[in-house]
Amino acid sequence: MALDIKPFVKWAGGKKQLLNQLIPKIPKQYNTYYEPFIGGGALLFAVQPKHAIINDVNEQLLNVYRHLKQDAEPVIKKVRQLDSRPCDKDFYLQTRARYNEKIAVHELDAECAALMIWINKHCFNGLYRVNSKGLFNVPFNNSKKINSVSPDNLRNIHDYLSSYDIEIKQGDFEEACKDIKAGDFVYFDSPYVPVSATASFTSYTKDGFTAADHQRLADLYRKLDNIGVKVMLSNNNVPEVHELYKGFNIEAFDVHRAINSNASKRSGCEVIITNYTISSEE
Repeated sequence: MALDIKPFVKWAGGKKQLLNQLIPKIPKQYNTYYEPFIGGGALLFAVQPKHAIINDVNEQLLNVYRHLKQDAEPVIKKVRQLDSRPCDKDFYLQTRARYNEKIAVHELDAECAALMIWINKHCFNGLYRVNSKGLFNVPFNNSKKINSVSPDNLRNIHDYLSSYDIEIKQGDFEEACKDIKAGDFVYFDSPYVPVSATASFTSYTKDGFTAADHQRLADLYRKLDNIGVKVMLSNNNVPEVHELYKGFNIEAFDVHRAINSNASKRSGCEVIITNYTISSEE
């Protein structure tokens, strides 16, 4: 019986709103599940594969996954301590400064994991944004009191990650897929191609994700297709994406996006791209 698990962070590009479209498109049978851009893990936690390799470039995000896999209780305890007092701007900035001290020296302990979760609930619109030095710089969202975690949810995440063969990697998406084999399944949810010439690529790390990276991802998609890997990818419904993945199955959906500073832009159209169809792969 699957555990009831939700993402522990609000994450730009999170797939909670698209699960009803994604889940039916997952192959009925596959060996290892790969997700090289794990983010908040909405699809992983919904499907709960027994063998999975998850990856991201965000060191702080993966620190939370690793500590929850090891033992959720120290993380829960620290978040509760932070939640035990009302939050104002001064406290938020003090806590953010403490978090950035840990980022600067790569102090990846349970407190750092708890700080990330707490700050995600108290920063503006749940954004994760860093400056050129890799330090978190999102302002306060003016929330005075929030229960930043569901302890039962974090415990369920621990139970899932620790009970099955779930490997947590950090690095480039190509490196994460280097051992992938025919019969495996990979879901790519990279930062999206901008919807307009004036839009900018979302930067969750100080290095960002460029047009060249999108071309590299499309090249990898075709390489994996050639060796018999089942591949699913989501992105914006824009001409550049259709060109990059020409020849594959592309299906468009209207979506609501939870994270955008402009509420009028919290809707859009995305695509799900597969190199298989459910009827043909069964």
